[in-house]
Amino acid sequence: MDLNIALSLARVINRKMGSPRRFPAASAVKQLAGRQSGITFLRVKLMFIGDIVGSPGRRAVKELVPVLRQQHGLDLVIANGENSAGGSGITPGTAAEIFHSGVDVITCGDHLWDQKEVTELLEKEPRFVRPLNYPPGTPGQGSVVVEVAGVKVAVLNLQGRTFMAALENPFLVAQPELERLRRITPVIFVDFHAEATSEKLAFARMVDGRVSAVVGTHTHVQTADETIFPGGTAFLCDAGFTGPHDGVIGREWEPVVKRFLTQVPQRFEVAKGRVLLQGVIVEIDAATGKALTIRRVSEALPDKTTNERNA
Repeated sequence: MDLNIALSLARVINRKMGSPRRFPAASAVKQLAGRQSGITFLRVKLMFIGDIVGSPGRRAVKELVPVLRQQHGLDLVIANGENSAGGSGITPGTAAEIFHSGVDVITCGDHLWDQKEVTELLEKEPRFVRPLNYPPGTPGQGSVVVEVAGVKVAVLNLQGRTFMAALENPFLVAQPELERLRRITPVIFVDFHAEATSEKLAFARMVDGRVSAVVGTHTHVQTADETIFPGGTAFLCDAGFTGPHDGVIGREWEPVVKRFLTQVPQRFEVAKGRVLLQGVIVEIDAATGKALTIRRVSEALPDKTTNERNA
């Protein structure tokens, strides 16, 4: 049977099974094709979702992740959730909503502490990671290893220091952690949450060949510099953000303009319209951990679902 036909049938089977989250039949077909051809043929396809902003961003995840899982045959979905609670921080409730929508791992960044309830996530939720380079003794974990389609995938979260809080040096802190993770699996994804493009790019160059992908977050502006370095590491400087794009990086534009004009503090409410899910899809060779393909994602919600209030 042709592999493409088999994969299509597998997706139909999964739809009948009623699961929006995983597609084991599709993964099984890929492995079966490899065994029949005598070639090791096992790939992991993951999607990373840029910073989820407020209720509109969570709605985009809820509506679009199941569709994208089916459309692209995704094995794993990772999302940065640091702005998911009213545009600032994350709570157990918003995290639960994101997980229920089909996300497997949530990363974070400099808005980690904006909601006091985050402590519960840090202490009790194994699928939630915060930047590794917080000082020793900080609650939570900086990485996690999950298994999908028989393949272990490591997710590492780091935060830059240029124009940001002076955490531990991510370039140094990452080294022993990468050595530890590579003893478990060659498939390693890094969310590098940072302001400066140079810092993200320099880190990715440093770890080329040791991780599968480095994708930047924080600026909320999706870049168009996706590439795969010579060592096999996929890179995108910023995944963009998931939420309303008719304002200023997810906020209503009028208060932002007023702040720049007057320097008077303003309340920045989450915007409402033109909701997009932005991120990146990376396909990885499970045996070597090297990236095979990388493509940006920018999917719009239908108009009827974009006009909603903050939460």
